[in-house]
Amino acid sequence: MSYAYEQMLFAPKWYHYLTILLLLPISLLYGVFMYLRRILLPKKQFDIPIVSIGNLIVGGSGKTPFVIALASRYKDVTIISRGYGRKSEGLLQVSQKGEILATVEQSGDEPMLMAISLPSASVIVSEDRQNAIQLAKEQGAKLIILDDGFNRVKIKKYEILLKPEMIKNPLPFPAGPFREFWFSEKYADMVLHEGKAFIRKVSYDDLRPKMLLVTAISNPHRLDPYLPEGIVQKVYLEDHAYFEEETLKRLMQESGAESLLVTQKDAVKMQGFKLPLSIMKLKLEIQNEIFAQIDEYIDSKTKSIKSNRLQGHSVKKEDMDEK
Repeated sequence: MSYAYEQMLFAPKWYHYLTILLLLPISLLYGVFMYLRRILLPKKQFDIPIVSIGNLIVGGSGKTPFVIALASRYKDVTIISRGYGRKSEGLLQVSQKGEILATVEQSGDEPMLMAISLPSASVIVSEDRQNAIQLAKEQGAKLIILDDGFNRVKIKKYEILLKPEMIKNPLPFPAGPFREFWFSEKYADMVLHEGKAFIRKVSYDDLRPKMLLVTAISNPHRLDPYLPEGIVQKVYLEDHAYFEEETLKRLMQESGAESLLVTQKDAVKMQGFKLPLSIMKLKLEIQNEIFAQIDEYIDSKTKSIKSNRLQGHSVKKEDMDEK
């Protein structure tokens, strides 16, 4: 997705509205299709607690740091992600109990960041989330967290929807940033507004007086409120794009920068680069009441599963006794 197109989606100018108007019929058809898909497709029930962290807009809204914050609270947790931008296909184990089993090119940047950040968790990427759930269960997972799972409508799960502070364009894709009509948020169990339910906290490692900002994230202007002083130039790549060391080295020389200022998501794709990095580290400050509600769902679901299993064993025993 080009930077110019992203600008139309997230912060349209007056000259974008003709394009938006031309795309509007496609957007409405797309929105209707996604709505029918949500209400008509059957949902499969799994005998394991599944918490989905998602959003309604394309691009980022804090899902990755939210998943990391949530998963760090539990044992035997497996994170399942699509792995956008990865150079592999099918089901892939990125990490198991903290042991890294793939490269960032195979996993994608966000799954690798989660795998590195969570030394006790497991991470799986797969286009087919249901196959990944089955594998996680076989490996002994007690909790599954679906990264970017709100659109996985065929899976019964606890839905947490993250909502940005402000959305200037309320239309469905491709005229706007919404993956579904905005009112689909009513199907979530929790809708969490940034700035209220959770707050971004940014810290920095190894800041230099002159830095070149290089990032490959969606809607990169959302970084602006958190940028430190000393940025001499900004370079934006498409979301999930990979970096070339020699190109970055040349850009640093041309700009007179002493280091590259990057996000953690960018940094995982620069492992092994012999370039000085200044890293923006993002964490979320999340209300304790939110964790309490999630814990309540997990406890309730776990008890329900155990009760059903006990009833099943009881029925089988009665059948055996009759025979």
